[in-house]
Amino acid sequence: MPQNLLQSLYQNFLGNAPDWYKKAIIAFLVINPFLFSMNPYIAGWALVLQFIFTLAMALKCYPLQPGGLLLLEALAIGMTSPDMMRHEIILNIEVVLLLVFMVAGIYFMKDLLLHVFTKLLINLESKVALSMAFCASSAILSAFLDALTVVAVIIAVATGFYSIYHKVASGKSFHHDHDHTDDDGLHHPTRNDLEDFRAFLRNLMMHAAVGTALGGVMTMVGEPQNLIIAQQASWGFLEFFIRMSPVTIPVFIFGLLTTAILEKTKVFSYGAQLSPAVREILVSYSTHLDEQRTDKDRAKLFIQSIIAVWLVIGLGMHLAAVGLIGLSIIVLATAFCGVIEEHAIGHAFEEALPFTALLCVFFGIVAVIIDQKLFIPVIQWVLTFEGKTQLLVFYMANGVLSMVSDNVFVGSVYITEVGNALKAGEITRDQYDMLAVAINTGTNLPSVATPNGQAAFLFLLTSALAPLLRLSYGKMVYMALPYTVVLTIVGLLAVYFNLYDMTDWFYEMGWISHHSAELGEVSGH
Repeated sequence: MPQNLLQSLYQNFLGNAPDWYKKAIIAFLVINPFLFSMNPYIAGWALVLQFIFTLAMALKCYPLQPGGLLLLEALAIGMTSPDMMRHEIILNIEVVLLLVFMVAGIYFMKDLLLHVFTKLLINLESKVALSMAFCASSAILSAFLDALTVVAVIIAVATGFYSIYHKVASGKSFHHDHDHTDDDGLHHPTRNDLEDFRAFLRNLMMHAAVGTALGGVMTMVGEPQNLIIAQQASWGFLEFFIRMSPVTIPVFIFGLLTTAILEKTKVFSYGAQLSPAVREILVSYSTHLDEQRTDKDRAKLFIQSIIAVWLVIGLGMHLAAVGLIGLSIIVLATAFCGVIEEHAIGHAFEEALPFTALLCVFFGIVAVIIDQKLFIPVIQWVLTFEGKTQLLVFYMANGVLSMVSDNVFVGSVYITEVGNALKAGEITRDQYDMLAVAINTGTNLPSVATPNGQAAFLFLLTSALAPLLRLSYGKMVYMALPYTVVLTIVGLLAVYFNLYDMTDWFYEMGWISHHSAELGEVSGH
């Protein structure tokens, strides 16, 4: 093969990823077959660590491509089978439907969500109140919607406000075309205001991102792994919320208190204020939008409000699978808002499908873990502990892994292995239910430490907004640190001191029922 063709093939391989990263992936692909021929168990663990590496390096290259190559090789050399991977995907079909249809459905409700967050930003003049409102509203939205979608909406809001201020500060009117990534047209005084505005928006984005974690842990639709756990444990929407509440409610309260304290003390780069000049521009723009809004636009907001009510009722009463409710939103929102062209509908699926494909690769890696029995020694070690100590070990094990990996991956692996322990008679069904709470809270709360752990954080970091706000990986880790400490510790204490007693009280009140030993069945007492 000609030398220049080889060079071209190498240059095309993983595109613009760093050279060292390409060589690392090639090395993994070369080493794995030899490892598997010598020791399948070690090869399996090597594959898992390599996959976690691709997640941790998601900013260098989206994990679907390198992770997918590693999985394809694992299938080819017999570490697992296509049938086993298909079985795992079918087992978690509700999660796939959630990502495909719910995220796309919310895309058609962005007008309403943008309107709500815009009014919040304009009408709350206190930075502490505004920050708590952003955190709380993100949490509430994320409890019913996918956290990734909520962050996408808030990014759209922040980008809109940034571009409007940048346009006016550059001497242009609202209706003019403008490149808000170019600072050359700004004079020195407005540059200072712009830096303050960047810091202000950075604060709000981080509070909102943490809010998605606070709300996302509460319900079965907040994060993909929640749905995996709820589906395998046969919990409905309300049962999931009730079982999680001994941990999630205290964490939510302390999360909001942390927001207020950070803004009051102005530590960890928080406390940036909105200057009067910037506020005046934003209020003028909001008024301009209200004046330009037509009857058709108001009708769209009205329809989207009704659909939002249906969404809450449908999820709360578990009237259908979450993904199917998402499909109903697509149908209703497009039909009554006049979106009838295929290409216009197609844009809604652009955000969700790459992550859906990556999640299917996750399930392939989970199939390898099951076939090679990788987690059995770890699970057996954790199961040697008893009672509250066992819950703490599960919580921390999931938390540490979720900080460096992806919480969906960690949660799906652990709940699968705990389910196997239940089937083998190593734990009781009540014990399984308690461990499921520890796994869910462990994967959702400490994972705010890094953008790797939360898909919503990674989405923010890789968005076009991040460079405009000077929001780097290191900056996100630094600003998330106080939240990481508070959420992790409060969650840990709640699991240890609160979970057992509150769950027993829920049983006595009849709010939840004891499940039978078989997954998917509920006993009558």
